[in-house]
Amino acid sequence: METGLVVVEDTANHAALLSEAAQSARGGDEETTLIVLAFATPEEIGPGIHKLDSIGEIEGVSDSTTDEAAIIDAAETELEQFVQRTLDDPGIDYTATVRVLSQGYGMGTLNAADEFDCDTIFIAGRKRSPTGKAIFGDWIQRVLLNFDGLVTVSLDEDTETAAQHS
Repeated sequence: METGLVVVEDTANHAALLSEAAQSARGGDEETTLIVLAFATPEEIGPGIHKLDSIGEIEGVSDSTTDEAAIIDAAETELEQFVQRTLDDPGIDYTATVRVLSQGYGMGTLNAADEFDCDTIFIAGRKRSPTGKAIFGDWIQRVLLNFDGLVTVSLDEDTETAAQHS
């Protein structure tokens, strides 16, 4: 693996996924870079722009800021903190980035993998049946079927979080 894309949210399962990706990156013979990606939906960005005056101060964003880029910067700061909490000593090169989701999680993931020239993707899915069979949501199926590299899917026990993206 030269470049791996890790799609995360601030959950325990996604922390485990990031740790697994970092371990894979450290285990190879070649130098590996991880792209740690989080998505922000237009709904999260749009209301944030209009409500900044009532929210007060968000870390890294003043209450007078109405710029989408400033909100993305604040989200990237939170993502960077998540990565640092998860990986005490990363020992690998990584970039933490947030993208506004405009085409769904599957296309957003594939576009980011293409943009960063990734050869591996790490994503979280969910278990949906009591027998433990993994049934993946549409966006994960899209990634599995359309990505020309390795895809690692970590199964999420938190069905509420995973269901939001199906």
